[in-house]
Amino acid sequence: MKEVILTLILALLPSGFIGYSNNPQEVNKQNKRKILFVLTSHSDLGNTGKETGFYLSEAAHPWEVLKDHFTIEFVSPVGGKVPVDGFDLEDSVNKEFWKNAVVQKKLNNTKSPSEIDPLDYEAIHYVGGHGTMWDFPQNEKLAKIAARIYENNGVVSAVCHGPAGLVNVKLSDDTYLIQGRRVAGFSNAEEKAAGLAEVVPFLLENKLKERGADYSEGPKFTEHVVKDGHLVTGQNPQSAKKMAEIVLEILKEKQ
Repeated sequence: MKEVILTLILALLPSGFIGYSNNPQEVNKQNKRKILFVLTSHSDLGNTGKETGFYLSEAAHPWEVLKDHFTIEFVSPVGGKVPVDGFDLEDSVNKEFWKNAVVQKKLNNTKSPSEIDPLDYEAIHYVGGHGTMWDFPQNEKLAKIAARIYENNGVVSAVCHGPAGLVNVKLSDDTYLIQGRRVAGFSNAEEKAAGLAEVVPFLLENKLKERGADYSEGPKFTEHVVKDGHLVTGQNPQSAKKMAEIVLEILKEKQ
């Protein structure tokens, strides 16, 4: 009789009842916290006649580190499909990211800043790529989103040219977010080595210093990541994975 009653109870329970899920991964997916990746909408590399966009590995490698722990959403200055640079599918992580159907749908339909509620996100990550130098700094809506996430004790991260999105972020006390904080970003030496120091609208290292950041520089094109509280920045593409690992550590401590 007890077995019959138990069978009836189980049959009446909702299929999504967490204690009886046959697929724990699906349950975890339903409960994921959110991180917002910011991607450039800008595709013209100055007056070179070449194209640019977000740098593939600077989205893919952080995604690989974070995807099993958080729902990752994408926003860009104008929304919609975003241009890509550094397209290297010999990199297995890049390939996994690029071939992922969910990722592709999101890259083709990025959210616009007006669609974002900062309170939905525990972190915001500014993906690099030269395009960011044109459309990140002056986007007031993105700056306000980053400030709100930061002041809500969320993590702000950026890699390579991604910190271009931080140069005009002001907090509620009207100070720059990066003022007095240790920050990394694509160096003047790296920009010169890339042959683009005369192409970009400004040199990122100079602008970060101008905003009062304590700029930290490592050797060219080698991993260099700086953590200052819940602000995490990486100097170049080589720093993307480590940067994301530090972001993950911070967010795990908040659980």
